[in-house]
Amino acid sequence: MTSFDQAWKRIRAHEGEKFHTMRGREFTYVIEQERLCPSRTVYWIAKNDFRKAYRMVPLDGPGVISNDVRGPSYVWAILHDKRISEGKW
Repeated sequence: MTSFDQAWKRIRAHEGEKFHTMRGREFTYVIEQERLCPSRTVYWIAKNDFRKAYRMVPLDGPGVISNDVRGPSYVWAILHDKRISEGKW
């Protein structure tokens, strides 16, 4: 299992829990198949977007990936949460 696959497994395990964007906005998310939908939006973010961002962690902020992934604020917040990063970045 790759490091990203392990991170995605942790992301799935924390579905429905509270996360916070860099600006402190609280959200949860649901996962269906290979995509994730934050509670503050009406759109889905593909697993592949998380994979792209994962290759660049640690990131200074969501602006670094704003041209590369959909929902950069949520992708950044999830990947940089200690439950997901496990303090590795």
